[in-house]
Amino acid sequence: MASTMRKLNRLAATTRAAASFSSTTTTVRRHSIIQTASYNSTRSNTFSYTPQSHLLSSNTRVTGGRNCAGCNMSFSTAATAARDLDEKELPQSNKSYVPNDVVLYQYQACPFCNKVKAFLEYYDIPYKIVEVNPMNKKEIKWSDYRKVPILMVDGEQMVNSSDIIDRMYQRMHPDSVTEDAETQKWRRWVDDHLVHVLSPNIYRSPSEALESFDYITLKGNFSFTERLVAKYGGAAAMYFVSKKLKKRHNITDERAALYEAADTWVNALNGRQYLGGSEPNLADLSVFGVLRPIRELKSGMDMVENTRIGEWFMRMESQMKPHRDTALQGS
Repeated sequence: MASTMRKLNRLAATTRAAASFSSTTTTVRRHSIIQTASYNSTRSNTFSYTPQSHLLSSNTRVTGGRNCAGCNMSFSTAATAARDLDEKELPQSNKSYVPNDVVLYQYQACPFCNKVKAFLEYYDIPYKIVEVNPMNKKEIKWSDYRKVPILMVDGEQMVNSSDIIDRMYQRMHPDSVTEDAETQKWRRWVDDHLVHVLSPNIYRSPSEALESFDYITLKGNFSFTERLVAKYGGAAAMYFVSKKLKKRHNITDERAALYEAADTWVNALNGRQYLGGSEPNLADLSVFGVLRPIRELKSGMDMVENTRIGEWFMRMESQMKPHRDTALQGS
Protein backbone atom coordinates (compact mmCIF):
# COMPACT_ATOMS: atom_id res chain seq x y z
CA MET A 1 0.00 0.00 0.00
CA ALA A 2 2.81 2.40 0.91
CA SER A 3 4.58 1.54 -2.32
CA THR A 4 1.43 2.24 -4.30
CA MET A 5 0.98 5.60 -2.58
CA ARG A 6 4.57 6.59 -3.37
CA LYS A 7 4.00 5.78 -7.06
CA LEU A 8 0.79 7.81 -7.07
CA ASN A 9 2.56 10.73 -5.42
CA ARG A 10 5.35 10.63 -8.02
CA LEU A 11 2.78 10.49 -10.83
CA ALA A 12 0.93 13.47 -9.36
CA ALA A 13 4.16 15.45 -9.05
CA THR A 14 5.03 14.70 -12.67
CA THR A 15 1.56 15.76 -13.80
CA ARG A 16 1.79 19.07 -11.88
CA ALA A 17 5.23 19.74 -13.34
CA ALA A 18 4.05 19.05 -16.88
CA ALA A 19 1.06 21.36 -16.39
CA SER A 20 3.29 24.13 -15.04
CA PHE A 21 5.75 23.54 -17.86
CA SER A 22 3.08 23.87 -20.57
CA SER A 23 1.80 27.15 -19.10
CA THR A 24 5.05 28.99 -19.87
CA THR A 25 4.44 29.49 -23.61
CA THR A 26 6.16 26.19 -24.34
CA THR A 27 5.70 24.56 -27.69
CA VAL A 28 6.42 20.96 -28.43
CA ARG A 29 6.83 20.07 -32.03
CA ARG A 30 7.10 16.58 -33.34
CA HIS A 31 9.59 16.32 -36.15
CA SER A 32 8.80 14.11 -39.11
CA ILE A 33 10.96 11.49 -40.64
CA ILE A 34 12.63 12.92 -43.72
CA GLN A 35 15.26 10.28 -44.33
CA THR A 36 16.79 7.62 -42.13
CA ALA A 37 20.43 7.18 -41.30
CA SER A 38 21.14 7.70 -37.63
CA TYR A 39 24.10 9.76 -36.53
CA ASN A 40 27.08 7.54 -36.03
CA SER A 41 29.90 9.05 -34.01
CA THR A 42 32.37 6.51 -35.37
CA ARG A 43 31.99 7.97 -38.86
CA SER A 44 32.34 11.62 -37.98
CA ASN A 45 34.41 13.45 -35.42
CA THR A 46 31.90 16.27 -35.22
CA PHE A 47 28.15 16.50 -35.02
CA SER A 48 26.49 19.13 -37.18
CA TYR A 49 22.90 20.30 -37.19
CA THR A 50 21.07 18.76 -40.13
CA PRO A 51 17.83 20.58 -40.96
CA GLN A 52 17.05 18.36 -43.95
CA SER A 53 18.94 15.28 -42.92
CA HIS A 54 18.32 11.60 -42.27
CA LEU A 55 16.04 10.93 -39.28
CA LEU A 56 15.23 14.33 -37.87
CA SER A 57 15.33 14.03 -34.12
CA SER A 58 12.09 13.57 -32.27
CA ASN A 59 13.62 15.56 -29.42
CA THR A 60 11.29 18.17 -28.03
CA ARG A 61 11.74 21.71 -29.21
CA VAL A 62 11.10 24.12 -26.36
CA THR A 63 10.70 27.89 -26.66
CA GLY A 64 9.74 30.53 -24.15
CA GLY A 65 10.05 28.60 -20.88
CA ARG A 66 12.91 29.16 -18.42
CA ASN A 67 12.19 27.35 -15.16
CA CYS A 68 9.32 25.23 -13.82
CA ALA A 69 7.74 27.49 -11.19
CA GLY A 70 6.69 25.84 -7.92
CA CYS A 71 8.40 22.49 -8.50
CA ASN A 72 11.80 20.87 -8.28
CA MET A 73 11.50 19.31 -11.71
CA SER A 74 14.26 20.71 -13.90
CA PHE A 75 13.77 22.08 -17.39
CA SER A 76 15.66 19.19 -18.97
CA THR A 77 13.67 16.59 -17.04
CA ALA A 78 10.39 18.06 -18.25
CA ALA A 79 11.68 18.12 -21.80
CA THR A 80 12.74 14.50 -21.48
CA ALA A 81 9.29 13.50 -20.22
CA ALA A 82 7.64 15.26 -23.15
CA ARG A 83 10.09 13.67 -25.58
CA ASP A 84 9.45 10.19 -24.22
CA LEU A 85 5.72 10.64 -24.74
CA ASP A 86 6.32 12.02 -28.23
CA GLU A 87 8.56 9.10 -29.25
CA LYS A 88 5.86 6.60 -28.31
CA GLU A 89 3.50 8.27 -30.78
CA LEU A 90 6.04 8.81 -33.59
CA PRO A 91 5.75 6.32 -36.47
CA GLN A 92 8.78 4.09 -36.51
CA SER A 93 10.83 3.06 -39.54
CA ASN A 94 10.76 -0.54 -40.64
CA LYS A 95 14.38 -1.19 -39.79
CA SER A 96 13.81 -4.93 -40.03
CA TYR A 97 13.05 -4.84 -43.78
CA VAL A 98 15.76 -6.81 -45.55
CA PRO A 99 14.76 -8.47 -48.84
CA ASN A 100 15.85 -12.07 -49.26
CA ASP A 101 16.92 -11.97 -52.90
CA VAL A 102 18.02 -8.84 -54.76
CA VAL A 103 19.43 -9.01 -58.30
CA LEU A 104 20.61 -5.97 -60.26
CA TYR A 105 20.72 -6.18 -64.05
CA GLN A 106 23.17 -3.51 -65.12
CA TYR A 107 25.89 -2.10 -67.33
CA GLN A 108 28.98 -1.59 -65.20
CA ALA A 109 29.54 1.97 -66.44
CA CYS A 110 25.88 3.05 -66.53
CA PRO A 111 25.31 6.12 -64.29
CA PHE A 112 21.69 5.16 -63.57
CA CYS A 113 22.72 1.65 -62.54
CA ASN A 114 25.35 3.14 -60.26
CA LYS A 115 22.69 5.31 -58.59
CA VAL A 116 20.89 2.14 -57.55
CA LYS A 117 24.13 0.49 -56.45
CA ALA A 118 25.01 3.49 -54.27
CA PHE A 119 21.63 3.21 -52.54
CA LEU A 120 22.00 -0.55 -51.96
CA GLU A 121 25.55 -0.26 -50.66
CA TYR A 122 24.84 2.68 -48.37
CA TYR A 123 21.93 0.80 -46.76
CA ASP A 124 23.97 -2.43 -46.71
CA ILE A 125 21.50 -4.47 -48.77
CA PRO A 126 23.16 -7.60 -50.21
CA TYR A 127 22.61 -7.99 -53.95
CA LYS A 128 23.76 -10.01 -56.92
CA ILE A 129 24.84 -8.48 -60.22
CA VAL A 130 23.98 -9.69 -63.70
CA GLU A 131 26.09 -7.80 -66.22
CA VAL A 132 24.03 -7.23 -69.36
CA ASN A 133 25.66 -7.44 -72.77
CA PRO A 134 24.64 -4.15 -74.43
CA MET A 135 24.99 -5.61 -77.92
CA ASN A 136 22.33 -8.31 -77.64
CA LYS A 137 20.85 -7.83 -74.14
CA LYS A 138 20.29 -11.57 -73.90
CA GLU A 139 20.39 -11.40 -70.09
CA ILE A 140 17.12 -9.43 -70.01
CA LYS A 141 15.26 -11.12 -72.87
CA TRP A 142 12.83 -12.44 -70.26
CA SER A 143 11.67 -8.87 -69.53
CA ASP A 144 9.42 -6.59 -71.56
CA TYR A 145 11.53 -3.71 -70.27
CA ARG A 146 14.60 -3.46 -72.48
CA LYS A 147 16.68 -0.99 -70.51
CA VAL A 148 18.85 -1.09 -67.40
CA PRO A 149 18.81 -0.91 -64.47
CA ILE A 150 16.33 -3.63 -63.65
CA LEU A 151 16.17 -4.61 -59.99
CA MET A 152 14.53 -7.87 -59.02
CA VAL A 153 13.47 -7.88 -55.37
CA ASP A 154 12.18 -11.22 -54.14
CA GLY A 155 10.90 -11.95 -57.65
CA GLU A 156 9.35 -8.51 -58.25
CA GLN A 157 10.67 -6.40 -61.11
CA MET A 158 11.51 -2.74 -60.50
CA VAL A 159 12.65 -0.36 -63.24
CA ASN A 160 13.85 3.24 -63.62
CA SER A 161 16.59 4.20 -61.16
CA SER A 162 14.70 6.97 -59.35
CA ASP A 163 11.55 4.86 -59.06
CA ILE A 164 13.59 1.91 -57.77
CA ILE A 165 15.15 4.06 -55.05
CA ASP A 166 11.78 5.56 -54.08
CA ARG A 167 10.11 2.15 -53.80
CA MET A 168 12.95 0.56 -51.84
CA TYR A 169 13.19 3.52 -49.50
CA GLN A 170 9.44 3.48 -48.86
CA ARG A 171 9.56 -0.22 -47.98
CA MET A 172 12.39 0.39 -45.56
CA HIS A 173 10.63 3.39 -44.02
CA PRO A 174 6.88 2.98 -44.56
CA ASP A 175 5.95 5.73 -42.09
CA SER A 176 8.18 8.42 -43.58
CA VAL A 177 6.67 11.51 -45.12
CA THR A 178 7.51 12.97 -48.52
CA GLU A 179 11.17 13.99 -48.75
CA ASP A 180 11.94 17.67 -48.30
CA ALA A 181 11.95 20.14 -51.19
CA GLU A 182 15.74 20.51 -51.21
CA THR A 183 16.29 16.78 -51.67
CA GLN A 184 13.66 16.62 -54.42
CA LYS A 185 15.23 19.58 -56.21
CA TRP A 186 18.69 18.06 -56.34
CA ARG A 187 17.50 14.59 -57.29
CA ARG A 188 15.72 16.18 -60.26
CA TRP A 189 18.90 18.11 -61.06
CA VAL A 190 20.82 14.83 -61.29
CA ASP A 191 18.36 13.32 -63.77
CA ASP A 192 17.65 16.47 -65.76
CA HIS A 193 21.11 18.03 -65.92
CA LEU A 194 24.09 16.22 -64.40
CA VAL A 195 23.74 12.97 -66.36
CA HIS A 196 23.59 14.90 -69.64
CA VAL A 197 26.95 16.50 -68.95
CA LEU A 198 28.71 13.14 -68.61
CA SER A 199 28.64 11.61 -72.11
CA PRO A 200 30.12 14.66 -73.87
CA ASN A 201 32.99 14.48 -71.36
CA ILE A 202 33.51 10.72 -71.34
CA TYR A 203 33.64 10.57 -75.16
CA ARG A 204 35.08 14.05 -75.71
CA SER A 205 37.98 12.88 -77.89
CA PRO A 206 38.80 9.61 -79.72
CA SER A 207 41.39 8.74 -77.06
CA GLU A 208 38.94 9.35 -74.20
CA ALA A 209 36.26 7.35 -76.01
CA LEU A 210 38.69 4.42 -76.34
CA GLU A 211 39.64 4.76 -72.67
CA SER A 212 35.99 4.60 -71.69
CA PHE A 213 35.21 1.58 -73.82
CA ASP A 214 38.33 -0.20 -72.64
CA TYR A 215 36.92 0.14 -69.12
CA ILE A 216 33.41 -0.85 -70.24
CA THR A 217 34.51 -3.95 -72.13
CA LEU A 218 36.86 -5.13 -69.39
CA LYS A 219 34.13 -4.84 -66.75
CA GLY A 220 31.27 -5.93 -68.98
CA ASN A 221 29.87 -9.28 -70.10
CA PHE A 222 31.56 -9.74 -73.50
CA SER A 223 33.19 -12.54 -75.42
CA PHE A 224 36.65 -11.83 -76.83
CA THR A 225 35.27 -10.98 -80.28
CA GLU A 226 32.47 -8.85 -78.85
CA ARG A 227 34.99 -7.03 -76.71
CA LEU A 228 37.03 -5.99 -79.74
CA VAL A 229 33.98 -4.94 -81.72
CA ALA A 230 32.50 -3.05 -78.78
CA LYS A 231 35.74 -1.32 -77.88
CA TYR A 232 36.58 0.11 -81.29
CA GLY A 233 33.15 0.22 -82.90
CA GLY A 234 31.46 1.51 -79.76
CA ALA A 235 34.12 4.13 -79.10
CA ALA A 236 33.83 5.48 -82.63
CA ALA A 237 30.05 5.52 -82.51
CA MET A 238 29.86 7.21 -79.10
CA TYR A 239 32.42 9.82 -80.09
CA PHE A 240 30.01 11.06 -82.78
CA VAL A 241 26.93 10.56 -80.61
CA SER A 242 28.50 12.69 -77.88
CA LYS A 243 28.83 15.58 -80.34
CA LYS A 244 25.08 15.41 -80.99
CA LEU A 245 24.37 15.27 -77.27
CA LYS A 246 26.63 18.25 -76.73
CA LYS A 247 24.60 20.25 -79.25
CA ARG A 248 21.24 19.00 -77.93
CA HIS A 249 22.02 20.12 -74.39
CA ASN A 250 23.62 23.42 -75.43
CA ILE A 251 27.08 22.52 -74.15
CA THR A 252 29.87 24.57 -75.70
CA ASP A 253 32.80 23.46 -73.53
CA GLU A 254 32.49 19.93 -72.14
CA ARG A 255 34.95 20.28 -69.27
CA ALA A 256 33.66 23.71 -68.27
CA ALA A 257 30.13 22.25 -68.06
CA LEU A 258 31.38 19.35 -65.91
CA TYR A 259 33.35 21.62 -63.60
CA GLU A 260 30.41 23.99 -63.27
CA ALA A 261 28.10 21.10 -62.35
CA ALA A 262 30.56 19.80 -59.74
CA ASP A 263 30.97 23.22 -58.13
CA THR A 264 27.22 23.83 -58.27
CA TRP A 265 26.77 20.72 -56.16
CA VAL A 266 29.48 21.73 -53.68
CA ASN A 267 27.81 25.15 -53.34
CA ALA A 268 24.53 23.39 -52.58
CA LEU A 269 26.20 21.66 -49.63
CA ASN A 270 26.72 25.11 -48.10
CA GLY A 271 29.43 23.95 -45.71
CA ARG A 272 27.68 20.73 -44.70
CA GLN A 273 29.42 17.38 -44.92
CA TYR A 274 26.54 16.13 -47.06
CA LEU A 275 23.34 17.64 -48.38
CA GLY A 276 21.73 15.54 -45.66
CA GLY A 277 23.92 17.14 -43.00
CA SER A 278 25.98 14.68 -40.98
CA GLU A 279 24.83 11.73 -43.09
CA PRO A 280 24.06 11.38 -46.83
CA ASN A 281 20.50 11.70 -48.06
CA LEU A 282 18.97 10.43 -51.31
CA ALA A 283 20.31 13.40 -53.28
CA ASP A 284 23.86 12.71 -52.06
CA LEU A 285 23.49 9.09 -53.12
CA SER A 286 22.18 10.09 -56.56
CA VAL A 287 25.00 12.54 -57.30
CA PHE A 288 27.63 10.12 -56.04
CA GLY A 289 26.12 7.24 -57.99
CA VAL A 290 26.16 8.93 -61.40
CA LEU A 291 29.69 10.32 -60.91
CA ARG A 292 31.14 7.09 -59.57
CA PRO A 293 31.76 5.35 -62.94
CA ILE A 294 33.81 8.26 -64.33
CA ARG A 295 36.01 8.68 -61.26
CA GLU A 296 38.93 6.67 -62.67
CA LEU A 297 38.59 8.04 -66.21
CA LYS A 298 40.40 11.15 -67.42
CA SER A 299 37.20 13.18 -67.20
CA GLY A 300 36.68 12.17 -63.57
CA MET A 301 40.29 12.84 -62.59
CA ASP A 302 40.13 16.25 -64.27
CA MET A 303 36.90 17.01 -62.40
CA VAL A 304 38.43 16.22 -59.00
CA GLU A 305 41.61 18.14 -59.80
CA ASN A 306 39.84 21.28 -61.03
CA THR A 307 36.85 21.54 -58.69
CA ARG A 308 36.11 21.34 -54.96
CA ILE A 309 34.16 18.08 -55.15
CA GLY A 310 37.00 15.73 -54.17
CA GLU A 311 36.56 15.86 -50.38
CA TRP A 312 32.82 15.23 -50.57
CA PHE A 313 33.42 12.36 -53.00
CA MET A 314 35.89 10.70 -50.62
CA ARG A 315 33.45 11.10 -47.72
CA MET A 316 30.78 9.40 -49.82
CA GLU A 317 33.11 6.54 -50.70
CA SER A 318 33.74 5.99 -46.99
CA GLN A 319 29.97 5.66 -46.40
CA MET A 320 29.56 2.77 -48.82
CA LYS A 321 29.35 -0.67 -47.23
CA PRO A 322 31.30 -3.47 -48.93
CA HIS A 323 29.21 -5.21 -51.57
CA ARG A 324 28.44 -8.58 -49.99
CA ASP A 325 28.01 -10.54 -53.22
CA THR A 326 30.74 -9.40 -55.57
CA ALA A 327 30.53 -12.08 -58.26
CA LEU A 328 29.62 -10.69 -61.66
CA GLN A 329 27.14 -13.02 -63.26
CA GLY A 330 26.43 -13.65 -66.89
CA SER A 331 23.20 -15.35 -67.66
